[in-house]
Amino acid sequence: MSDAAQPTAAEVRAAAEAVKTALDRHLAAVERRTGEDDQAVYEAFNQLAAAAEAYDELLYDRYDEVTPFEIPAAEDALPPYAGPEEPNALSVLIRRDYSVAEPQRLLAQAQRVEAAESDGAGTDTEASGTVHGALGLLFGEFEPDEIASRHKEFGLEEGDSTLWVVAADEPADPGDWLETPFDQPDPEQVVCRFDVSSVFDDELDDVDEDTDDEGAAPLDGHRADR
Repeated sequence: MSDAAQPTAAEVRAAAEAVKTALDRHLAAVERRTGEDDQAVYEAFNQLAAAAEAYDELLYDRYDEVTPFEIPAAEDALPPYAGPEEPNALSVLIRRDYSVAEPQRLLAQAQRVEAAESDGAGTDTEASGTVHGALGLLFGEFEPDEIASRHKEFGLEEGDSTLWVVAADEPADPGDWLETPFDQPDPEQVVCRFDVSSVFDDELDDVDEDTDDEGAAPLDGHRADR
């Protein structure tokens, strides 16, 4: 960035003061909260996030420095729950990512399944002899939870996973959503969510290192549940 486009020292100072004000407002809203999904706390959280992001950007542009904490942007946070107070139905949305770390192990497991199903009469290499065919066999034979607990046996390596619990007034009609089962749910209907990712472990490692080196830990930026 050119010198002409750099923010002034006064602008950086003003942004720092805005963070202090937003921090005070957030604490006051938390102290006055009336429930788990208090709208005032949610709004104060977003204001604090916006103020911190603006200060961080100006600080970097002016002094080539960054803050020792990270606050998630407003769009990364779930809005307050606005679903039925007493849900009569719910949907559980689960996504688990894997990488095929050991294809030969995967193929060997699929061939065992196929051999058992054919009672030793021989294997169909068109199914168990390819990675996509082996995946179809294994996921058809084992429940997803069993594959998750035994993924190493199948030559798989875990990636990110998430579980969302979404409330509804009434259960869906049979076959109603089968054509588009993974449409994005209404965020205001999400009762809770739980995320698992190695990036969280990396963040915790960074926190430990920063604590050892600086004596102060950064604010954690991710949310594992609602």
